[in-house]
Amino acid sequence: MSQPARLLEVGELDLAFESARWAFAERQAASIAAHWTRLRKAKPALFNGRVLLLGRRAIETRFDGALTLRGVFFETDYADYLAWEEFGYPGDPVDNCFSMAALRAADGAFLIGEMASHTFNAGQIYFPAGAPDPSDVFDGRVDLEASARRELFEETGVNAGETAMAPGWTLVFTPQRIACMKLMTLAVTAARAKARIDAHLAGDPHAEFSRMHIVRGPRDIDESRVPVFVAAYLRNAFAHRSVG
Repeated sequence: MSQPARLLEVGELDLAFESARWAFAERQAASIAAHWTRLRKAKPALFNGRVLLLGRRAIETRFDGALTLRGVFFETDYADYLAWEEFGYPGDPVDNCFSMAALRAADGAFLIGEMASHTFNAGQIYFPAGAPDPSDVFDGRVDLEASARRELFEETGVNAGETAMAPGWTLVFTPQRIACMKLMTLAVTAARAKARIDAHLAGDPHAEFSRMHIVRGPRDIDESRVPVFVAAYLRNAFAHRSVG
Protein backbone atom coordinates (compact mmCIF):
# COMPACT_ATOMS: atom_id res chain seq x y z
CA MET A 1 0.00 0.00 0.00
CA SER A 2 1.35 3.45 -0.93
CA GLN A 3 2.11 5.90 1.85
CA PRO A 4 -0.42 8.72 2.30
CA ALA A 5 0.53 12.23 1.32
CA ARG A 6 1.58 14.61 4.08
CA LEU A 7 0.80 18.33 3.80
CA LEU A 8 2.72 21.16 5.42
CA GLU A 9 2.19 24.91 5.20
CA VAL A 10 5.44 26.88 4.97
CA GLY A 11 6.10 30.57 4.66
CA GLU A 12 9.35 30.37 2.71
CA LEU A 13 11.56 28.25 0.48
CA ASP A 14 15.30 28.77 0.96
CA LEU A 15 16.94 26.61 -1.69
CA ALA A 16 20.53 26.68 -2.84
CA PHE A 17 22.26 25.15 -5.85
CA GLU A 18 25.58 23.33 -5.71
CA SER A 19 27.42 21.64 -8.55
CA ALA A 20 27.83 18.00 -7.54
CA ARG A 21 28.20 14.58 -9.13
CA TRP A 22 25.37 12.11 -8.55
CA ALA A 23 26.77 8.74 -7.55
CA PHE A 24 23.68 6.90 -8.82
CA ALA A 25 24.02 8.39 -12.33
CA GLU A 26 27.70 7.53 -12.54
CA ARG A 27 27.33 4.04 -11.11
CA GLN A 28 24.44 3.02 -13.37
CA ALA A 29 25.29 4.95 -16.56
CA ALA A 30 24.90 1.93 -18.85
CA SER A 31 21.53 0.91 -17.37
CA ILE A 32 20.31 4.49 -17.57
CA ALA A 33 21.27 4.73 -21.26
CA ALA A 34 19.44 1.49 -22.05
CA HIS A 35 16.37 2.65 -20.13
CA TRP A 36 16.34 5.97 -22.00
CA THR A 37 16.60 4.20 -25.36
CA ARG A 38 13.50 2.14 -24.51
CA LEU A 39 11.58 5.25 -23.45
CA ARG A 40 12.50 7.12 -26.63
CA LYS A 41 11.23 4.26 -28.78
CA ALA A 42 7.85 4.53 -27.09
CA LYS A 43 7.81 8.36 -26.85
CA PRO A 44 10.05 9.87 -29.57
CA ALA A 45 9.20 13.43 -28.44
CA LEU A 46 10.96 12.97 -25.08
CA PHE A 47 13.88 15.34 -24.59
CA ASN A 48 16.81 14.61 -22.28
CA GLY A 49 17.30 18.04 -20.78
CA ARG A 50 18.96 19.01 -17.53
CA VAL A 51 16.90 19.05 -14.33
CA LEU A 52 17.47 19.84 -10.67
CA LEU A 53 16.93 17.38 -7.83
CA LEU A 54 16.96 18.09 -4.10
CA GLY A 55 19.64 16.50 -1.96
CA ARG A 56 20.05 17.76 1.61
CA ARG A 57 16.93 19.31 3.13
CA ALA A 58 15.42 20.36 6.44
CA ILE A 59 12.32 22.10 7.80
CA GLU A 60 13.22 24.99 10.11
CA THR A 61 11.20 27.46 12.14
CA ARG A 62 11.59 31.11 11.22
CA PHE A 63 11.88 33.92 13.77
CA ASP A 64 8.16 34.71 13.36
CA GLY A 65 7.09 31.11 13.87
CA ALA A 66 6.53 30.31 10.19
CA LEU A 67 8.24 27.27 8.71
CA THR A 68 10.95 27.30 6.05
CA LEU A 69 12.05 24.52 3.71
CA ARG A 70 15.83 24.73 3.34
CA GLY A 71 17.73 22.54 0.96
CA VAL A 72 20.41 22.12 -1.69
CA PHE A 73 19.75 21.15 -5.30
CA PHE A 74 22.10 19.51 -7.77
CA GLU A 75 21.87 19.14 -11.56
CA THR A 76 21.51 15.95 -13.60
CA ASP A 77 20.01 14.58 -16.83
CA TYR A 78 16.27 14.02 -17.12
CA ALA A 79 17.14 10.47 -18.23
CA ASP A 80 18.96 9.94 -14.92
CA TYR A 81 15.90 11.03 -12.97
CA LEU A 82 13.47 8.82 -14.89
CA ALA A 83 15.72 5.78 -14.46
CA TRP A 84 16.19 6.51 -10.74
CA GLU A 85 12.41 6.58 -10.33
CA GLU A 86 11.90 3.42 -12.40
CA PHE A 87 14.68 1.56 -10.52
CA GLY A 88 13.04 2.24 -7.15
CA TYR A 89 14.98 5.32 -5.91
CA PRO A 90 18.31 3.64 -5.11
CA GLY A 91 21.22 5.35 -3.37
CA ASP A 92 21.37 8.27 -0.97
CA PRO A 93 18.14 10.16 -0.14
CA VAL A 94 17.11 12.47 -2.96
CA ASP A 95 13.78 14.21 -3.64
CA ASN A 96 12.09 15.36 -6.79
CA CYS A 97 11.17 18.78 -5.39
CA PHE A 98 9.21 20.99 -7.78
CA SER A 99 6.63 23.74 -7.81
CA MET A 100 3.06 23.58 -9.12
CA ALA A 101 0.84 26.51 -10.08
CA ALA A 102 -2.35 25.66 -8.16
CA LEU A 103 -4.65 27.58 -10.48
CA ARG A 104 -7.94 28.59 -8.88
CA ALA A 105 -10.78 30.56 -10.46
CA ALA A 106 -12.76 33.39 -8.90
CA ASP A 107 -15.65 31.01 -8.16
CA GLY A 108 -13.42 28.73 -6.06
CA ALA A 109 -13.03 25.93 -8.61
CA PHE A 110 -9.57 24.69 -9.60
CA LEU A 111 -8.25 24.13 -13.12
CA ILE A 112 -5.99 21.18 -13.87
CA GLY A 113 -4.59 20.05 -17.21
CA GLU A 114 -4.63 16.68 -18.97
CA MET A 115 -1.20 15.70 -20.28
CA ALA A 116 -1.06 15.25 -24.07
CA SER A 117 -0.42 11.90 -25.74
CA HIS A 118 3.17 12.74 -26.72
CA THR A 119 4.28 13.43 -23.12
CA PHE A 120 5.81 10.99 -20.65
CA ASN A 121 2.81 11.27 -18.29
CA ALA A 122 0.17 11.12 -21.03
CA GLY A 123 -3.38 11.08 -19.66
CA GLN A 124 -2.50 12.19 -16.15
CA ILE A 125 -4.25 15.31 -14.89
CA TYR A 126 -2.59 17.91 -12.69
CA PHE A 127 -1.59 21.54 -12.22
CA PRO A 128 0.97 23.25 -14.47
CA ALA A 129 4.33 22.02 -13.24
CA GLY A 130 7.73 20.74 -14.20
CA ALA A 131 11.06 19.78 -12.70
CA PRO A 132 13.15 22.87 -11.97
CA ASP A 133 16.01 23.36 -14.38
CA PRO A 134 19.15 25.54 -14.64
CA SER A 135 17.08 28.52 -15.85
CA ASP A 136 15.55 28.64 -12.34
CA VAL A 137 18.92 29.28 -10.69
CA PHE A 138 19.74 32.90 -9.86
CA ASP A 139 22.97 33.81 -8.06
CA GLY A 140 23.29 30.33 -6.63
CA ARG A 141 19.68 30.13 -5.44
CA VAL A 142 16.88 27.97 -6.85
CA ASP A 143 13.71 30.03 -7.35
CA LEU A 144 10.70 27.70 -7.40
CA GLU A 145 8.29 30.62 -7.66
CA ALA A 146 9.98 31.61 -10.92
CA SER A 147 9.65 27.98 -12.02
CA ALA A 148 5.92 27.96 -11.22
CA ARG A 149 5.39 31.22 -13.10
CA ARG A 150 7.26 29.86 -16.13
CA GLU A 151 5.40 26.55 -16.18
CA LEU A 152 2.03 28.28 -15.84
CA PHE A 153 2.71 30.48 -18.85
CA GLU A 154 4.31 27.75 -20.97
CA GLU A 155 1.54 25.22 -20.33
CA THR A 156 -1.58 27.43 -20.29
CA GLY A 157 -0.71 30.83 -21.77
CA VAL A 158 -1.74 32.47 -18.48
CA ASN A 159 0.67 35.02 -17.06
CA ALA A 160 1.13 34.73 -13.29
CA GLY A 161 0.75 38.51 -13.13
CA GLU A 162 -2.93 37.99 -13.96
CA THR A 163 -3.41 36.07 -10.72
CA ALA A 164 -3.41 36.85 -7.02
CA MET A 165 -0.66 34.69 -5.57
CA ALA A 166 -0.77 33.39 -2.00
CA PRO A 167 2.27 34.46 0.02
CA GLY A 168 3.29 31.03 1.27
CA TRP A 169 3.42 27.47 0.02
CA THR A 170 1.65 24.19 0.67
CA LEU A 171 4.14 21.32 0.52
CA VAL A 172 2.82 17.87 -0.28
CA PHE A 173 5.22 15.06 0.66
CA THR A 174 5.05 11.60 -0.90
CA PRO A 175 7.98 9.16 -1.15
CA GLN A 176 10.94 10.86 -2.87
CA ARG A 177 8.71 13.74 -4.00
CA ILE A 178 7.93 17.20 -2.63
CA ALA A 179 5.27 19.11 -4.56
CA CYS A 180 5.43 22.80 -3.64
CA MET A 181 1.99 24.25 -4.35
CA LYS A 182 1.70 27.97 -5.01
CA LEU A 183 -1.96 29.06 -4.98
CA MET A 184 -2.70 31.43 -7.87
CA THR A 185 -6.23 32.83 -8.13
CA LEU A 186 -7.69 34.24 -11.34
CA ALA A 187 -10.25 37.04 -11.43
CA VAL A 188 -12.57 35.13 -13.80
CA THR A 189 -14.81 32.09 -13.44
CA ALA A 190 -13.54 28.58 -14.08
CA ALA A 191 -15.68 28.24 -17.21
CA ARG A 192 -14.19 31.40 -18.74
CA ALA A 193 -10.65 30.41 -17.77
CA LYS A 194 -11.09 26.91 -19.22
CA ALA A 195 -12.42 28.28 -22.51
CA ARG A 196 -9.49 30.66 -22.83
CA ILE A 197 -6.85 28.05 -21.98
CA ASP A 198 -8.40 25.35 -24.17
CA ALA A 199 -8.35 27.79 -27.11
CA HIS A 200 -4.68 28.48 -26.43
CA LEU A 201 -3.88 24.75 -26.31
CA ALA A 202 -5.77 24.08 -29.54
CA GLY A 203 -3.46 26.48 -31.35
CA ASP A 204 -0.25 24.81 -30.17
CA PRO A 205 0.48 21.36 -31.67
CA HIS A 206 3.31 20.88 -29.17
CA ALA A 207 1.31 21.82 -26.06
CA GLU A 208 1.96 19.63 -23.03
CA PHE A 209 -1.71 19.78 -22.01
CA SER A 210 -4.43 18.53 -24.35
CA ARG A 211 -7.28 20.17 -22.41
CA MET A 212 -8.23 21.57 -19.02
CA HIS A 213 -10.52 20.08 -16.38
CA ILE A 214 -12.57 21.99 -13.81
CA VAL A 215 -12.58 20.64 -10.26
CA ARG A 216 -15.38 22.16 -8.16
CA GLY A 217 -15.20 19.69 -5.30
CA PRO A 218 -13.81 16.33 -4.18
CA ARG A 219 -16.26 14.43 -6.40
CA ASP A 220 -14.60 15.93 -9.48
CA ILE A 221 -11.20 14.41 -8.64
CA ASP A 222 -10.45 11.52 -11.01
CA GLU A 223 -8.49 9.34 -8.58
CA SER A 224 -7.29 7.09 -11.42
CA ARG A 225 -5.55 9.93 -13.27
CA VAL A 226 -4.90 12.69 -10.73
CA PRO A 227 -1.62 12.01 -8.89
CA VAL A 228 -1.86 11.34 -5.16
CA PHE A 229 -0.12 14.61 -4.23
CA VAL A 230 -2.49 16.72 -6.35
CA ALA A 231 -5.57 14.90 -5.08
CA ALA A 232 -4.41 15.41 -1.47
CA TYR A 233 -3.90 19.13 -2.06
CA LEU A 234 -7.34 19.52 -3.66
CA ARG A 235 -9.13 17.63 -0.88
CA ASN A 236 -7.39 19.78 1.72
CA ALA A 237 -8.23 22.99 -0.19
CA PHE A 238 -11.92 22.10 -0.41
CA ALA A 239 -11.98 21.11 3.27
CA HIS A 240 -10.73 24.61 4.12
CA ARG A 241 -12.56 26.35 1.29
CA SER A 242 -12.21 30.11 1.05
CA VAL A 243 -12.28 32.39 -1.93
CA GLY A 244 -10.31 35.58 -2.26
